[in-house]
Amino acid sequence: MSENLDSTQPNTPLSGNLGSTQPSAPISEDPGGTQPNLPVKKSRRGRTFLFNALGLIVILVLAVLAGYRSGISVRENTEVSLRSQELGLQYQYALVDIQFQRYANAQQRLEYIIKQDPTFPGAQEKLTEVLVLRNAPTPTATASLTPTPDFTGAEQAFTQAQQLIAAQDWPGALGALDQIRKLDPTYKTSQVDGMYYFALRNHGYNLITKQGNLEGGIYYFTLAERFGPLDRDANGLRTGARYYLIGASFWGLDWQQALSYFTQVGGYGLWDGTYTVSERIHIASMRYGDQLLELGDVCGAVTQYQNAEAIGALDEAAARGYAEAYRKCYPATATTDPNLLITPPTEVTTEPPPATDPPATDPPATDPPTTESNGG
Repeated sequence: MSENLDSTQPNTPLSGNLGSTQPSAPISEDPGGTQPNLPVKKSRRGRTFLFNALGLIVILVLAVLAGYRSGISVRENTEVSLRSQELGLQYQYALVDIQFQRYANAQQRLEYIIKQDPTFPGAQEKLTEVLVLRNAPTPTATASLTPTPDFTGAEQAFTQAQQLIAAQDWPGALGALDQIRKLDPTYKTSQVDGMYYFALRNHGYNLITKQGNLEGGIYYFTLAERFGPLDRDANGLRTGARYYLIGASFWGLDWQQALSYFTQVGGYGLWDGTYTVSERIHIASMRYGDQLLELGDVCGAVTQYQNAEAIGALDEAAARGYAEAYRKCYPATATTDPNLLITPPTEVTTEPPPATDPPATDPPATDPPTTESNGG
């Protein structure tokens, strides 16, 4: 039986048969195969796309941050300008308070200025001066055995104040009224208060309308308000002066804002010693038109140039900008109507050609305030 088994089995070992029937090669030994490399190429493409997307996002974020910082910088510069103007106005008020020996008011103003800006020029020195004057000992007069009130000096100052008010010498009248209060604070209190209101109100009116001293006029209006409410004309003029000063703070920085504030007070006839409000509107309209032209708003630029031209002649830069903006806003277009392609007749017509100049628009007009008040 063993011989039969030996004759039926093949001579080749079992392991050799398996190797011949199931050929397989390791993946690493097949460098020409493509399947092992497919995941690698897809992964590289995904990483490249991801890096590109992240780079684009970073660029967008940086652009947004740059614009945001630029906007913050402009706003901070405007706030600094307004704060400096307010502090300068408070400093002027403090000097007037010192002049009239209102040391408590001057101290409050100077302390406020130093709190807002410790480096404000002259504020610390003036505060030291005010503290010295306020704490200086006042000489005490020796009481007489039979004190009798003497109204001679107060009466003379009162008569003088009446004469100065009649002559419309408001600073002189205020000096006479101060003299009355120094001599006798109780002398004709109600009448003196009324004279104070009248002189302060009209002095503030003159400072704004005749001298172009807007800050001083606002200050004297505020002092007059301590003795009674301002009338409509004085209150409107004070508001107009404030708008003028705000518009001046935007001058050369933001032409749109400057033009907006000056236009609102265009009918008041204000000036600041340098420009009138009409001249301010004229210049701001031209420069705002230049700005709109640079931004591509050609029709908006035409409107601003026309507003300026209604006030006065355009300067060289505005005239060039107006011509360019008008040509782009109203371009000449050829008609495509076949009925209009017929050659026109050759005879000369007597009708004048249509006007090509742009229409001018009138500036907004507002009622100016009335003249000085004739009563307290």
